[in-house]
Amino acid sequence: MFRYADKSSGLLFSSQGLSDLTAKLAKGLRDEVESIDPNRLLNTAPADLAAYLVEKYRLDPPTLRRDEWSAEESETKIDVSGDQNRWISDRSRPFYVPGQRIDVEVPFDGDSELFYVRPNQFSLSPPRAAVRGRSLLLSFEIPHEQERDVRSETDRSLAEIEQNLSRIRGEADQYNRSLPYEAETAVSNRRARLLTNQGRVAALGIPLKKRAGAPSTYAMPDVRRRIVPTLPPAASVPYEPEPVLDAEHYEHVLSVVQNMVQVMERSPSSFAHMGEEALRDHFLVQLNGQFEGRATGETFNAGGKTDVLLRENGRNVFIAECKFWKGPKHYAETIDQLLGYSSWRDAKTAILVFNRGTSTSTVLDGVRDRTEAHQYWKRTVDWKHESGFRYVFHHPGDRNRELTVTVLVFDVPSPSSTG
Repeated sequence: MFRYADKSSGLLFSSQGLSDLTAKLAKGLRDEVESIDPNRLLNTAPADLAAYLVEKYRLDPPTLRRDEWSAEESETKIDVSGDQNRWISDRSRPFYVPGQRIDVEVPFDGDSELFYVRPNQFSLSPPRAAVRGRSLLLSFEIPHEQERDVRSETDRSLAEIEQNLSRIRGEADQYNRSLPYEAETAVSNRRARLLTNQGRVAALGIPLKKRAGAPSTYAMPDVRRRIVPTLPPAASVPYEPEPVLDAEHYEHVLSVVQNMVQVMERSPSSFAHMGEEALRDHFLVQLNGQFEGRATGETFNAGGKTDVLLRENGRNVFIAECKFWKGPKHYAETIDQLLGYSSWRDAKTAILVFNRGTSTSTVLDGVRDRTEAHQYWKRTVDWKHESGFRYVFHHPGDRNRELTVTVLVFDVPSPSSTG
């Protein structure tokens, strides 16, 4: 990605400054986001695209593996024409004497190019070494009549190298920590502009002419890293906006649902004999009180039935499944059922688990383990809740159609507990 360091002198940490490099990389990230085909970008899950950019543009400073170092020696001829302590009649040409060459090889992990980048704090006499593949090579040439403490020289050189790497690592860590925000902001800003542009064109009521030669796919440029990240797969077909329940309304829906816990606690005997459908109806009463009767039960949607469905302007914006806990296998089937009829992009969903008679911790452990083992699970969201989790799944047919699934566990009174 940044293969333009001067290596001819054999000096390490003496080429371009690291701050200049990170500025160029950040600009490269923004430029790449701007260069992606608009439909390609809109059809890619923003979190996946941001993760790809973070992986591509992050810095991976080298780490020396000194416990695996090795040395090799060989006979050689050494040019001593520059040695002013020797009497040499003609110094205009090489003057060779027998000698020994010792090569100390130290393997490393990380990006070799960072051996040549200058940290903000640097020495005017940087160490010398050569990079050979995945190893750092320190070479010493010793005329046969001289004595040199190669071990001390090696330790001294490696200490200087480690000091520079430590400085680079500190600066690189700071840059790497900023990358998620840089990537998410770049993606979010361009998505917002593209969607605004689409809205203006749609308002014209005039068919949009497709540009000749417009790309049907996005070709990612080569990334010269050991493990090359690839752009998340997505179609370049025209992007069509779909209904989205914003985060604020989603949290409000869930707060209404969670308030049912207080209702159950105040009147446990009223809920002790209820089954799934009766409990579901109580949730519907609460939701309809907040959303003007637009929440329905047992409504068909994209090939399956759902227990709670919230519709807005004729479109489904929230789906929830209500199930009694009957073990991990039954819970996994509930996930499959939910995925089966959550068909649009950025869907907001929930699974309401009614627990009657099982330890709450056992249920929560079962939910967590079975969810993260599911084939369509993408990531767990950092959502603090004492009796629930939040996850992101992808649609079975499209990794870029993400579903937010909040799982809430409710302890439901049992007949025995109410007398």
